[in-house]
Amino acid sequence: MVHGLGNKIGEGGCAEVFEWEDGSKIIKLAKPNTIPAAIQAELHHCRIAWACGLPVPRPYDLVNVEGRSGVVFERIYGEPIIKRFVDRAVEQSRLQQPIDIMDDYVDAEITAQLFHQIHSHSVADMPSQRENIRNDIHRAQYLTEAEKAAVIAELDRLPIRQQLCHGDPNPGNILLRNDDAVIIDWNNASTGNPEADLAEYVIMIRYAILPPHLPNEASVALDATRETSIRLFMEKYEKLSGISYADIEPWIAPVAARKLVADGISEEEKVLLIKEIRRRLRIR
Repeated sequence: MVHGLGNKIGEGGCAEVFEWEDGSKIIKLAKPNTIPAAIQAELHHCRIAWACGLPVPRPYDLVNVEGRSGVVFERIYGEPIIKRFVDRAVEQSRLQQPIDIMDDYVDAEITAQLFHQIHSHSVADMPSQRENIRNDIHRAQYLTEAEKAAVIAELDRLPIRQQLCHGDPNPGNILLRNDDAVIIDWNNASTGNPEADLAEYVIMIRYAILPPHLPNEASVALDATRETSIRLFMEKYEKLSGISYADIEPWIAPVAARKLVADGISEEEKVLLIKEIRRRLRIR
């Protein structure tokens, strides 16, 4: 056992997460498919978010463990919103209770406040969101060159803003700690339009396919509440920011196209995204 490295506590597509030192910290160690620059970028982005006073894990340092790049963060003891959703769905099914939409309202309010807090900051020394989206669309293998060009043309017509954006705003990255929310995984952060972050969130709620290891009750509950969850979230976010669902609509196709290069979503979900992109291109 490497000095300081404790038990493995999590894993994602690009990294493994271990306890570090006395357990008050964690270390994210890159997998072979992740270049050291990506780990360095996550630390840099999280330091910027921390300096803004945002609710993020305190970032520490880069380390190297047996040839693997890693970054050390404060350990956050919290429950992901997605876990709370799954547990609640299973319990309501067990008790044969109807889905309580007020629970969704609470989660929507927490999430809207968190995103608005992030988007209220304008920062420098961050990647360009627009360039990231454009590059990902070019790499998408599921679209024809004409379709890519059409989506990029839509992207180029959209207004330009310079706000801090998380880049991967999903319920798995939002941890509830007592009455507060903490957001993790800043590797895709950028400077750009909050509408793109919001489009990412809407697309995920609308089209996400839950992993097969999760109980079927969770998928049933998600299908029953997708559009209501989006509506509740947008009502709260619009009150805080003035940004409405109509402002997000033009971003759906470009953001859906860039998601086609993501490793973390299933082929089934990508098929849904392709259908949505092509539907939108036909009605333009």
